[in-house]
Amino acid sequence: MSDFIVLGGGVIGLMTTLQLADAGHRVTVIERGECGREASWAGGGIVSPLYPWRYSGPVSRLAAWSEGAYPELAFRLLEETGVDPEYRQKGLLYLRVGDEDAALAWARDVGKPLSRVGPEVIYAKEPEACPGVEEALWMPTLGSIRNPRLLRALRARLDAMPGVELREQCEVRGFERRGGRIVSLETSHGMLEGDQFVVCAGAWSAELLAKAGIALPVRPVKGQMLVFKAPPGLVERVVLMDGRYVIPRADGRVLAGSTLEEAGFDKTTDIEARESLWQSATAIVPALADCAIEHHWAGLRPGSPDGVPFIGRAPGWDNLHVNAGHYRNGLVLAPASTHLLVDELLGRSPILDPAPYRLEGRVQSV
Repeated sequence: MSDFIVLGGGVIGLMTTLQLADAGHRVTVIERGECGREASWAGGGIVSPLYPWRYSGPVSRLAAWSEGAYPELAFRLLEETGVDPEYRQKGLLYLRVGDEDAALAWARDVGKPLSRVGPEVIYAKEPEACPGVEEALWMPTLGSIRNPRLLRALRARLDAMPGVELREQCEVRGFERRGGRIVSLETSHGMLEGDQFVVCAGAWSAELLAKAGIALPVRPVKGQMLVFKAPPGLVERVVLMDGRYVIPRADGRVLAGSTLEEAGFDKTTDIEARESLWQSATAIVPALADCAIEHHWAGLRPGSPDGVPFIGRAPGWDNLHVNAGHYRNGLVLAPASTHLLVDELLGRSPILDPAPYRLEGRVQSV
């Protein structure tokens, strides 16, 4: 019997498992598909909310803690697995920001090096950025990570840990309850016993928790993205304009994103989104118009009412816990949100005040 059963094999589930396994616990991960292939794979890998000054304090505190944790995590995984998550800290250029004063005030409050720059800086940083921009905001500390490789590295590390079992293509059908405790899961692979259960299944978390009588207000929100096969060096850092962005990879590829669509669990792509993303990307970097589109895909974000994730024990249960509802910031917030939950699971002092993320008062029983 496992000490912990983690339901969901995305970045939240895999980071939770790594921390529990580091602490010497036996962990089983249940994944309905393939680990690391849903929203965690589909995103862009910017290690910050897109416009961080527009977010609430609870999201900002998780983001700040996580941003500081990513360089160490990336180096650790490279050393332990040989898989490079490609953490890059080359900063971010914000073009055409309508609320610059609010952004600069936020930066002063939190001590971020965000500054207003002119064309001499803009085009020194990104020579191929759209011409004629006279002013932008520049944040030199922002980083990005190649999320598919991060997930591959996490998977490789967990595969090498003797106390970890990954069960893929395994669907949860129900919970067997005794009093306030879950004693076992009914799955497509049979019954599975555990001591503590953690639901971190992204957009599918609400469906899982409904089986336990909990109405979690998390819904799927589709996002479509493109990747261009560009020559190395065409784009060197993240550039954001009018809510859309381009993200360079070390091999020259450039990601462009993303749409926001209320489409349920539909992950199909469409020509209208492809054209809109192409127009946005080539407006930011006109030279991308000469580069081939290599891939076009969609993922499902776990949308929540205010973007603040649900982290903690499920009301009415002794051994059912949740980490879900990160909306557009699952990868951004993953190190802090998983550490915060593992602190609770293991009885440690929390890295942050857990109160804003608790489920009490934010979810209902059904």
